[in-house]
Amino acid sequence: MPDISQRPAARPRTGTAAFAAVAAIFVLFTAASSAPSPLYVVYQEAWGFSAATLTVVFAVYVIGMLAALLVVGALSDHVGRRPVVAGAIALEAVSLGLFLAADHVSVLLLARLLQGIATGAAMTTLGAALVDLDPPHAPGRAAQLSSVIPLTGLAVGALGTGALVEYAPAPTRLVYGLLLAGMVLSAAVLLFLPETSARRPGALRSLAPRLGVPHAVRPDLYTLLPILIASWALAGLYLSLGPSVAAGLLGLRSHLIGGLVVTLLCGTGAAAALLLRGRSTVRLLDASAALLAFGTAVSLTGIETDAVSLAAAGTVVAGVGFGGAGLACFGTLARLAAPAERGELFAVVFVIAYLAFSLPAVVAGFAATSAGLHPTALAYGLTVAALGVLALAAQRLRARQTARQATCPQAAV
Repeated sequence: MPDISQRPAARPRTGTAAFAAVAAIFVLFTAASSAPSPLYVVYQEAWGFSAATLTVVFAVYVIGMLAALLVVGALSDHVGRRPVVAGAIALEAVSLGLFLAADHVSVLLLARLLQGIATGAAMTTLGAALVDLDPPHAPGRAAQLSSVIPLTGLAVGALGTGALVEYAPAPTRLVYGLLLAGMVLSAAVLLFLPETSARRPGALRSLAPRLGVPHAVRPDLYTLLPILIASWALAGLYLSLGPSVAAGLLGLRSHLIGGLVVTLLCGTGAAAALLLRGRSTVRLLDASAALLAFGTAVSLTGIETDAVSLAAAGTVVAGVGFGGAGLACFGTLARLAAPAERGELFAVVFVIAYLAFSLPAVVAGFAATSAGLHPTALAYGLTVAALGVLALAAQRLRARQTARQATCPQAAV
């Protein structure tokens, strides 16, 4: 992956229009990635596949995204940002065409795989382009948006799809037609955007995946693992089985509500990441771990007592923890790692995050098929809450170790 924390040495003079256009394309890609979530229930009813198959459809997207992040993450540093974004737009358009034509789960699987590859290539390249175009009058805005845009897009895509499925015609077609039109418009806008990264040799070598964790950063990364896994596993549950839980356990059959379930978590997370920027990462990690655990427990209580408002309130609380956790984790690692180390380190963190995002959801899908949705959701939620408590304990232990090392250097690990 490219190190998006550093700008090119020579940045073209551009206005805010190019920056806004890149941000808009970024939102479109992430919105498209969550658009199928409210439709999973529709596909399931129409084609009669199990919850296990549903989560496999969800997981192949993550496989494609991880492959793209690891293989083409650094490509735009060598061939330029525009060619890579153009390729991602083209591949996304193909995937949306497959969604439009889908009449079987196998087509759905292929569409999600291609969409994952396109989104992975777009995310890393558009993130780098945002930093290239960081407005001189608002330095640091690109870094803020890079953490907020993915969650915002997930929220907008899920809610928009839910509304279209509930109130508009052609529930499994219209949203993809609109997204395809958005991709065509993005391709046209791309023609007028400046290239912000000069071509340089090494494009083929950049395709070799590189993962690395600097020795000095490893203790902090190990400490962050529980909250990384808890937050992203919770997001995976909401995006894969969230609408099914709303319909099957809480009796909320509206597809708009199915989209709102995802939006409550991701939209709250995006708002939290935006509002909490600049806060102490240590305090933010503690608070986020506690909110994840508490919010998940409250949501489970709402499910167990059929209290929809309680489940929604718990989701909002957990969403604040989700957004704060991402902001604090990446802020901590960016501060500790040297600039030349951040690209590979962030690649490792993305791999961990997206594996936590997908693998537990797949396991939950198979469990829901064999044991039922209710016990699966309960066990999943309790695991996330336990990881939140473990994350809080890990942060406290690490803080004591750091304080002890500061006063007694020979005790350093």
